[in-house]
Amino acid sequence: MTIEREEPALTGLDERTSLRLWLDYHRATLLWKCEGLTAEQLAERSVPPSTMSLLGLVRHMTEVERGWFLRTLAGEDAPPLYYDEHNRDGDFDDVDPARRDDDFAMFQQTLDRCRSAEAAVASLDDNGKHHHRDEGPVSLRWIMVHMIEEYARHNGHADLLRECIDGATGD
Repeated sequence: MTIEREEPALTGLDERTSLRLWLDYHRATLLWKCEGLTAEQLAERSVPPSTMSLLGLVRHMTEVERGWFLRTLAGEDAPPLYYDEHNRDGDFDDVDPARRDDDFAMFQQTLDRCRSAEAAVASLDDNGKHHHRDEGPVSLRWIMVHMIEEYARHNGHADLLRECIDGATGD
């Protein structure tokens, strides 16, 4: 599979389209950083004591997408897949190379559901159905900007992980 990434146009986009396109660009960047690696390479850990790996990042971002778009925005019952209250870092700690295909399939399935949840909201100013912890309501605009930030940060991690695995670099 070849990952296609296209930066949004520099002009002529409304805010929501721009946010959607930048979020999809960053989603694709994470997949691009994983492209062409074996399951074992994807599960390689970074520098101890960190348990971060590329596959762990995919699992983590699956959880983050589910948390913001499905639970907070759409109000869905979408319990965590890879962690629980007793294993808060299960998305990173419990990586199994043999489950690579399942983890990537869940990521793609989650993205489809999250895109639908976002599209169902009329305005960037609309708030999600659930509050964020005890902090109050969260607008779709805030969620989308936060998700771009979350991917940008973790794609920086992915960049370093990939370079350590096989020397591949690039933004």
